[in-house]
Order: sequence, then structure tokens, then C-alpha cells
Amino acid sequence: MYFPEYRPRRLRRTEGLRRLVREATLSVDHLVYPCFVLPGEKVRNPVQAMPGVAQLSVDELLKELETVTDLGIPGVILFGLPAGKDERGSEAYSRTGIVQEAVKAVKDRFPDLVVVTDVCLCEYTSHGHCGVLKGHDVDNDATLELLAQVAVSHARAGADMVAPSDMMDGRVGRIRESLDEDGFEEVAILAYAAKYCSAFYGPFREAADSAPQFGDRRSYQMDPCNSLEALREVALDIEEGADIVMVKPALPYLDIVRRVREEFDRPVAAYQVSGEYSMIKAAAAQGWLDESRVMMESLTAIRRAGASFILTYFAKDAARLLREERS
Repeated sequence: MYFPEYRPRRLRRTEGLRRLVREATLSVDHLVYPCFVLPGEKVRNPVQAMPGVAQLSVDELLKELETVTDLGIPGVILFGLPAGKDERGSEAYSRTGIVQEAVKAVKDRFPDLVVVTDVCLCEYTSHGHCGVLKGHDVDNDATLELLAQVAVSHARAGADMVAPSDMMDGRVGRIRESLDEDGFEEVAILAYAAKYCSAFYGPFREAADSAPQFGDRRSYQMDPCNSLEALREVALDIEEGADIVMVKPALPYLDIVRRVREEFDRPVAAYQVSGEYSMIKAAAAQGWLDESRVMMESLTAIRRAGASFILTYFAKDAARLLREERS
């Protein structure tokens, strides 16, 4: 029987050989852990739709980050649940807001941990939309001024990076301008550049209490059918001053991650969102999937597509497994 000179299975025969020729790698350095913080003390509210995830008061957040830093995870992104909401989301840019308080506490305890903050209004507005309303529509340009105030307030608290997730036109440029004017030229911007209007965000909206009270977000988040538009969005954010661009969600949009990686010379982040996490958790709870293997396969796929790093609720579990593999 004839065989070609090259037999691919030769290099799959042992784990050592497989490691030598592995094309995409995943390490703890590629992980960012999302956290939800709320007012109070000794508060740890489990999120029913996201097993293993909880809303945390600042003191409990610091306990959580002891584990995060011990595992070597380099960064976290913080989402806030305010004590009160109003039409303009004023708690989002308050000097005494929950994220501002959390950032100060985290940087005081863990100065080397990279702290990223979500810059959006949806968790803070009484209507649940990502900006100021004009009738039932979000007023793009009026919203930019508030987003800039949010970003500056986070920078004053000590954030290393701000991450606008609202998808308003021009927000990266306005935030960059405000940060620079206030002397925060060193604070980086991680732009949610290609954020799709996805059904995969459902569990997050329970965790962040951010569901819109009417309508949806299709007028500002991207149509899942479009890919060329994503490249235009990324190009605009880079032109406005984004240091890192993000694709969200990750797994259903690996083609977008790949296209962005090939087209642009900025680091590319990908967010493995709540629905991706919860699906794996739910299937594993039924015994239908091997949770650890599926977790690692999905994260590796995101890296293989071209993501520089991944925001994932699996960060702690993945870091533990990677540590075990090293030992």
C-alpha cells in the first residue's frame, strides 16, 4: 500500500511531540477575570444563571482577588451595580460610585494587578439603555459627554485601563480627549470595537442588573449578520485612539477575531461572554460535556483565532488547570 513520505500522525504520537509543534498556546497570561461589585459589606450574591459567579461587595471582592492574584491572573475587569439608578446614570461617574470605590481598594491592596473598568451607563440608568434617552432613542452625542466623565472618574480612582462598551459613535475619541486633558495620558483604552447585539448576553444582564426596560440595543450594537462593518468599527476606534480592540462575543464570532487580527496592528481582545460560559456549565451539570476539556478547548479556539487575551468567567478554573498541567 502506498503512503506519502509525510505522515502527519508521526508528530501526534506522544504528548512531548504534540507540545513541540503546537501552534496556538493558552497560558494564564492570556486571561482577564470579570467581576461584579456592589455596595455593602460581606455581600456575596450568587448569580443563578452563572454558576460559580457572584455579585460581591468590595471586601468580598478583595478576598476573591487574593485567589486571582495567587493563580497569576494578570488582570480583572470591574462592572458596578449602583445603590440607585436614574435616567442619566449619574452613579456611573460619581467620585463615590461603587466602581470608583472598588478600584481604589483593589489598587491599594494589589498594586500590580491590571484593573480594567467597564465604561457604560446601562447598569446605572433606570431605563437600562447605554446612554441618555431622547424619546425612546439613545442620544449619541449627549451620551459621549457622560461616558467621558465616567472614564475620567475611573482613571482618578486608579484604573489602568478603561473599556467603553456602549457602542456610541465617537466615544473612544471623546474619552481619549478627556483623559489627556485631565493628565491621564498613561491610562489605556480597551475599546469594545465590534460588539454585536447578541442573545448570548442574557445571563450577564442578571449579573449586572442591566436589562433594558423597553426595546433592545439593535440601534447601537452591531447586527450579527455583518463582518465588513466590524472592520470599519475597529478602524474608527483605532483612529480615535484605542490601544486595544475587542470582539464580543468570542466563540460565535471567531471569524471576526481572525479578520481583525489580520487587518490591524493592535492587540485584539475577545470576550467569552456569559452565555458561552453558562451553556458549558449547564451542559456539564447534565453530564453531557466534560467541563474542563470543553472550557480549555473553547479558550484555545479563541486564542487560535488570534485573540491576544480573553476576558472569561472561566479564568480561575482555567488558571488552576494550567497550573496543574505545569506541575
